[in-house]
Amino acid sequence: MRYFLTAFISMGLLWSAAFGQEEKEPAYGWRHQSVANLNFTDNNFDNWEQGGADSWSWQLEVPFKFVNIQKGFEWSNSGKVAFGKTKVGDQRARKASDVIKFESLYTQKLGVYVNPYVAVSGQTQLAKGYKYTADTSRVISGFMDPGYFTQSLGVGYSPRENIRVRLGAALKETITDQFPVPYADNPETETVETFKFEYGADTVTDVSLQLRDNLLFTSKVSLFSNLQRFDEIDVDWDNTFTAKVSKYLIVSLNIQIFYDKDISRRRQLKQTLAVGFSYSLL
Repeated sequence: MRYFLTAFISMGLLWSAAFGQEEKEPAYGWRHQSVANLNFTDNNFDNWEQGGADSWSWQLEVPFKFVNIQKGFEWSNSGKVAFGKTKVGDQRARKASDVIKFESLYTQKLGVYVNPYVAVSGQTQLAKGYKYTADTSRVISGFMDPGYFTQSLGVGYSPRENIRVRLGAALKETITDQFPVPYADNPETETVETFKFEYGADTVTDVSLQLRDNLLFTSKVSLFSNLQRFDEIDVDWDNTFTAKVSKYLIVSLNIQIFYDKDISRRRQLKQTLAVGFSYSLL
């Protein structure tokens, strides 16, 4: 419950901040953006008396967005592909980042405060995921194992171009193959399920704030409830600060909070601070 309340209060703060930005008249037609970010870190030690271990890490991230804005409708397609590895000392290289996300959102503009929408989204990973112990490792996930898909229908509200809120009924499917536990399997049954279907309600809030000319903050809060119990609300809160130091050099901080009681009873947190190169593909 506390994760839901934290996300809900944060959405309110982001809403207030977004209203402080100047609204611009939208330009009709297609808008597209895709920026590739490559970050690399390398540490080497030779006769270093203070101690330390050789290490390196790299990450490639390609977010994209294609939006068709018209007077009567808006069709937005967005997502990202990210992958990276890290190596410390004599350990084998390990995966540090791996995600494929996509969302397609169609909104019909009725000229009122709220407008109907339909949306589909999907998420999975590229490579195998491992759980490491002191001496061993075992595979616990892979491409489309698990894979998450959501379809929703409802109403949305966009008081400003930089803030969008929507609420609707939703269907959610979890697909697995070799690793149904803990993603799709129901522990209360004797059989092992590789597919899980849920229906309920979801709400999504998108905020994009241009804090300075070279500093951008984006945040997306997604909540899904199967309407069974209040403490089973799934939370996915993704926040990114991006500072453009020069034409090709950027600094970014990503903080993601994830909670799904079926996977873990504790919240999951991932934080990534990166310095690297950025190149606009579109």
